Amino acid sequence: MNLFGRNSFHRRAQPSAAPVATAAPVASATAVLPDPELAGLTGEWLIDPAHSRIGFSVRHAMVTTVRGAFTEYESRLYFDGRDPARSRADIVLYTASVDTGVEQRDAHLVGRQFLDAGAHPRMTFTSTTVQLAGKDVYRMTGDLTIKDTTRPVDLELTYIGHVVDAFGDERVGFDGTTTINRSDWGLTYDARLAQGGAMVSEKVRLQFDIAAIRAT
Repeated sequence: MNLFGRNSFHRRAQPSAAPVATAAPVASATAVLPDPELAGLTGEWLIDPAHSRIGFSVRHAMVTTVRGAFTEYESRLYFDGRDPARSRADIVLYTASVDTGVEQRDAHLVGRQFLDAGAHPRMTFTSTTVQLAGKDVYRMTGDLTIKDTTRPVDLELTYIGHVVDAFGDERVGFDGTTTINRSDWGLTYDARLAQGGAMVSEKVRLQFDIAAIRAT
């Protein structure tokens, strides 16, 4: 699966701030610049499924957290260490591959009350902008589509590191996370507890633990 693939994308314009006499010097002093050492990482990479995880966590019955992952997915990413704005991500997740470790719960998740995998076999994320937010931290905005509903989300990605492994392969790691309200995408299951709370929390945390190998 191709992790990093160069493609053009639309950048969302940011509103201009009102003119302030000291604005230019302050922006110059605090601007975050790309680490020159990351320039060598520019290019395409391949996902390593054995060391990557695209998953989620959600509060259940208000007292515990259920964690799961999608075991089948395709992704294309391109990382530009010189100009992070040119980086891009395209991810396709196969909804029927959801795995929480409990067969009965997985069957519920792929049913009509949640992912409805029969009618909507794929969910997708396509980046629209990438910004350097801090040292080793990137903010990726993109369109998340679940059950034919598309909404923007902000994903915070942290650069973990870069090594050459024992087999001579270059490896790079990124961790990303974002939190969504599931009902915004039509996941409206609303069973209630006797005390009045939700059986399944409205908020779902998405997690992207990516290990990638440079494409040859």
